[in-house]
Amino acid sequence: MTTFETISDYNDFNNHETLHPLVSVIDFSKAEVRIGKKMYFGLYCIFLKDVKCGDLIYGRNYYDYQKGTLVFVSPGQVVDVANKTEPYQPTGHGLVFHPDLLHGTSLGKNIKSFHFFSYDTNEALHLSDKEQLLVLDLFSKIESELELGVDKHSKKLIATNIELFLSYCERFYDRQFITREDVNKGILEKFEILLDEYFQGGLAQAIGLPSVAYCAEKLNLSANYFGDLIKKLTGKSAQECIQNKVIEVAKERVFDTNKSISEVAYELGFKYPQHFNRLFKQKVGFTPNEYRNIN
Repeated sequence: MTTFETISDYNDFNNHETLHPLVSVIDFSKAEVRIGKKMYFGLYCIFLKDVKCGDLIYGRNYYDYQKGTLVFVSPGQVVDVANKTEPYQPTGHGLVFHPDLLHGTSLGKNIKSFHFFSYDTNEALHLSDKEQLLVLDLFSKIESELELGVDKHSKKLIATNIELFLSYCERFYDRQFITREDVNKGILEKFEILLDEYFQGGLAQAIGLPSVAYCAEKLNLSANYFGDLIKKLTGKSAQECIQNKVIEVAKERVFDTNKSISEVAYELGFKYPQHFNRLFKQKVGFTPNEYRNIN
């Protein structure tokens, strides 16, 4: 595995001069021909992959877009270039920056709001031609600032431009959630089926309430991408959707007078019946016992 802990490490790997110790804009066509390998990054990286995506898979579905894919990598992640045993010439562009750049900047305060850094690579951002041009223009602006040399204004201006770029990416992802509507509706349907089977099959009683992470994994999505997608589709968080399903099932089961409310709570995956009572009253306006009696 090749490890990249510093900007100069990655610049050396791609035949680039280090203009700033914490930031670099990469033109991969300048890199030497190489063979795919595992790479560990201690850096934030955004890659604009200049490749055809028809043979890459999104979850269990093929990508919609034929070219122009943005992939986001955060510090601590490993990227594996699979199925590449033959030498190849890298192409495309990249923006890499060290976590130390974030200290004392607006970008540092907001970096965690850009959830796409923890999406899986199969949830990459697919750009239209116009969006690609905008991305390359923003890369060019950052590179121009790097070429001016380091002074007291550099860090703030560079971090501000990176934050602007990431804000555009947020907008592009919102657009992608809309343009992939058919695929996304299929995910929503699978989510609903997954919850139905979870409660009907007794998994709740065996392993507890379903978590967002559990549902995302079963749907071949990262937890953050899944959460953002469900929010866009339903207006509710994934956790709210799970809670609503719990209440829907609970409303049916509290009518079984052969079971105590505590037994119903344990069946639904609650460790403590009082937690079930609290959630039920919050969502329905009555305790489970009150709901059973008035109905």
